[in-house]
Amino acid sequence: MGSMFDEEEYFIPPLSHYSYIFPNPRDASDEGLLAYGGDLSSSRLLTAYRNGIFPWYAEGDPILWWSPDPRLLLYPENFKVRKSFARVLRSGKFTVTFDKHFSEVISLCATVPREGQSSSWILPQMQEAYIRLHEEGFAHSVEVHKEGKLVGGLYGLAMGKAFFGESMFSLVSDASKVAFKALSDVLGDRGYDFIDCQMKTDHMVGLGAQTVARDIFLDALHEALQKPSDLGYWHDFNWEYKDPVHEGKKDDK
Repeated sequence: MGSMFDEEEYFIPPLSHYSYIFPNPRDASDEGLLAYGGDLSSSRLLTAYRNGIFPWYAEGDPILWWSPDPRLLLYPENFKVRKSFARVLRSGKFTVTFDKHFSEVISLCATVPREGQSSSWILPQMQEAYIRLHEEGFAHSVEVHKEGKLVGGLYGLAMGKAFFGESMFSLVSDASKVAFKALSDVLGDRGYDFIDCQMKTDHMVGLGAQTVARDIFLDALHEALQKPSDLGYWHDFNWEYKDPVHEGKKDDK
């Protein structure tokens, strides 16, 4: 991954190491770049997410902070299950756990090759920062197992009734999609307002995510943060696929 940052192209402010204050996310550049610098301390990261901002940068760049417009959100009730994926879910070949292997999940998200990417933005210092947030009860993982082996998963942060998705990986077909479906179902049952998917991708849109204007997202985030958080480990969260055929509903085509 090449550099995302050119000081001559972007007139954005540097962050102070001594303050966790960010610029107004509504003032981000057209691409969503808001600020650079600072650090990945838990206090700064939590302040960022509370304000609809996240870090994303390449090796050799300063830490870059983003708040894109539009924003990609998945409302849990809108997750699309195509017929072919429903067959995978019904097969029972995958099992799902929560917060059992966070470090492994983030490491695999960083190292499993992705089409069109030569390197990962999940650098060692990023991994350390999110592992710290996991230990503090804010960051969570979903693990997908097949025949006792970890084959897929994702991680992100939960604050209030908002979940901020960060990355996912898959070692076998459909494994990351199962993780996302399990997360969506569990969060929906627990009253979460949305999953923040950050930037638009065709894959996420195909699963039911939709773009919303940044102003709408920031207002929705403010509301979600007023609601109770699920702080702590999610070891006790359980998920089983609820077959819509058995509940009188139909799968998407």
